[in-house]
Amino acid sequence: MYKLIFVAITISVLLACKNSPSATETQNDTGKADTIVVLNDTQFRNAGIQLIQPIKKIMHQTVTINGMVDVPPQSMISVSIPLGGYLKSTHLLPGTNVHKGEVIALMEDQSYVQLQQDYLVAKAKLGFLETDLQRQKELSKQDATSKKTYQQSLSDYNVQMAMLKGMEEKLRMININPAKLTIQNISRTVQLLSPITGYVTKVNVNIGRYVNPSDVLFELVNPDDIHAAMTVFEKDIELFQKGTAGKVSLTSDTAKKYDVEVILVTKNVNDNRTGMLHCHFEKLNHSLLPGMFLTGVFDVTSHQAIVVPENAVVHYNGAEYVFVQKEKNTFVATPVETGLSQNGYVEIKPNGYINWLSVQLAGGNAYALMGKLKNKMED
Repeated sequence: MYKLIFVAITISVLLACKNSPSATETQNDTGKADTIVVLNDTQFRNAGIQLIQPIKKIMHQTVTINGMVDVPPQSMISVSIPLGGYLKSTHLLPGTNVHKGEVIALMEDQSYVQLQQDYLVAKAKLGFLETDLQRQKELSKQDATSKKTYQQSLSDYNVQMAMLKGMEEKLRMININPAKLTIQNISRTVQLLSPITGYVTKVNVNIGRYVNPSDVLFELVNPDDIHAAMTVFEKDIELFQKGTAGKVSLTSDTAKKYDVEVILVTKNVNDNRTGMLHCHFEKLNHSLLPGMFLTGVFDVTSHQAIVVPENAVVHYNGAEYVFVQKEKNTFVATPVETGLSQNGYVEIKPNGYINWLSVQLAGGNAYALMGKLKNKMED
């Protein structure tokens, strides 16, 4: 009798355990319920919720770096006078625009007079030697004179020709045309001409000062070849290559953007653990001056991604969520991993169990749903 009662009790306990939900199942159902937010029509309307759908978009990874406007060495010209002399006059000031071939200064010195004089004397002597050489050549053919005399005349002529050619080049260095030089137009002044079209950055002399051939009178810049020299940290330098595009702006005027393209990435890193990018401006802009500070944003990589508006992603307790619409006015808080953020959109990484392109999310004021979810959890 007692054995039958014990068996019956055991069977009843086993059946009860089988039919009741497990602790794990109960906990999962409760956790799932805690992620669901249900609104009525009035609450949905007052919350300002908008339904949005994730889309595909090309996202660009950007790097922000600083730099300055610079010019290559071939566009920075130091003007000097090869023979030295006194500065008689100039109209240049820093910032003055100049054109190639324009007279930028007058120099004066007695050495200029001496050089012109020596050239004209050498030229006259060369004419005599040329006539004498022809005469000695004819006499040598007729054996009327020794070959040694003819060879001496030829040597004297060649020496004089070399001296004359050297003087011609010296005259050209101080902008005197030897072909137009005569006794009547010998001058004690010479013109200093601008070698480029650009503007003046430095004036290092004053009227009446004597300058040596090694002294720099003026420094000029050709603005047609200015570029952006940008400093990049070593951890980012591998992201850049020739052709990488970007936009730069003056640090003092970030509203105006200038398109640039990387033309050279330095192959070394300095003591500050930075390298240098040299960037070409797509359009010339003469309002940019060497030494101006720049801030630049460069697109270094790009890929196609699934994105949503930034206001559809809610940040809570160090995690990120979107609210997926389950049915009308019913949303499920779903954790997400985000990627790049750009132009008001943020990338949502694939999670393997939701097809983001086939669902609708709460946008516009998703934080209202998180607030209601928090209140529900506290209750």
